[in-house]
Amino acid sequence: MLALFAVVGMTLKQLPSFAFRSATDYANEMGKLHTQYDPVLGVGVVNLLERLQLFHVFTSTWFSVGLVVLILSIVACTIDRTPRLWRASADIRVVQPEPFFDQRLPDRASLGGVDAAAVTRTLRRHRYAVRQTEVDGVTYLYGDRNRWVKMATLLTHTGLVLFLLAAAATSALGDEQPMVVANGDSLTVQPIGTPGLLLVKNLGFSAPGLDTGHPTDYTTHLAVFQDGKQIADKVIRVNDPLTVAGYTFHQNGFGPAPVIVVRDASGQPLWSGAVPMTDQAAGLPFAQFAVPGRDVALQMVLQKDSSGTGILLVLPFRGVVNNDGSTSAVGLGPLALAQGESGVAAGTDFSVEFTGVSQYTLLIAKKDPGADLAWAAFGFLIVGLLITFWMPRRRIWGRLGADGRLALAVKADRYVDVGREFGRFLDDLVAARSAEAPPV
Repeated sequence: MLALFAVVGMTLKQLPSFAFRSATDYANEMGKLHTQYDPVLGVGVVNLLERLQLFHVFTSTWFSVGLVVLILSIVACTIDRTPRLWRASADIRVVQPEPFFDQRLPDRASLGGVDAAAVTRTLRRHRYAVRQTEVDGVTYLYGDRNRWVKMATLLTHTGLVLFLLAAAATSALGDEQPMVVANGDSLTVQPIGTPGLLLVKNLGFSAPGLDTGHPTDYTTHLAVFQDGKQIADKVIRVNDPLTVAGYTFHQNGFGPAPVIVVRDASGQPLWSGAVPMTDQAAGLPFAQFAVPGRDVALQMVLQKDSSGTGILLVLPFRGVVNNDGSTSAVGLGPLALAQGESGVAAGTDFSVEFTGVSQYTLLIAKKDPGADLAWAAFGFLIVGLLITFWMPRRRIWGRLGADGRLALAVKADRYVDVGREFGRFLDDLVAARSAEAPPV
């Protein structure tokens, strides 16, 4: 079920985490999904997918229940298997009955002229722990290598559980959001009123060579403040983020931000600052801006004339309510402003001045409380798998009869090439026998 949900989550576009910060953000992001999927699936199907939480699969109730069930099943499986694994590792049997060494069975061997001491030395040379006992004049030898390796499955299961707990911690307590900050501007990371509120300030975005179309770097000089005090200052790059106070700030994008000044009829400023153009219209940078204190909004498009000079197209509009309760936009007089120019659009009582073009930086602020758990899970999982696959268990039994005949039997995990390893052991045992043979 989790795999099925994951396929759905990777197929359908998912709502970003910041969409759940407010009803407005959610409505805006769902509007984008309706625009994308309504022509293909229909409004009814998209609404159904929304109700089934398939646009945020990985934080949905269904996926969370699946994770809980999976954690419980892994824990139950581990509890059930642990006593058997312990018994299989702790309980050893040195003495085996004579039929156990029947040469007609696979992985058996027999040779003479070898004493118990030579067998013990050869086993230890091959890194076996050796036990020896004697019953009714027959000497039994037992070699065990990597005796406790089966217990490594507990490490693997622990890693799986920690991965799931890390996902739950990140889902419940984590935070990830894009932050668009123009040069010189600042923006709060958490909602206003959050204890220990963080604020980031863009001290300057730089992209050397951007004017030529061949930038050599993208950097943002970023400062972070907490409760009014600066706690961090760093020039970040795409692969060199800033981590402070539980958040990591990644350089994710950039774009133009025209600087405008809006003044009323008396020349008093209504608003002044850079407007980040995070959207596009006809392939050109585009932004929409609501004028403070007015029922007018500005649509702005930035382009260049034939000489390369920046031109800001300003399209004011006013929203009106129709008789049926719907709303529509009424366009007002457009403006085309070169840098340093200002103008008053027809139907408005304010002027717009285009003073220049700045830059904005797009940051991803991410808080991941499950990160440490995920790294621990990775460690447990990798160590458990390495032990399981690279250190499989091998066991060799020997029965040295009163006639001096040695019978051998070997068993190993399925990852071991028994024929090759047993052959090497026998070669060394034969060599030891030859070295100890008296001279003729």
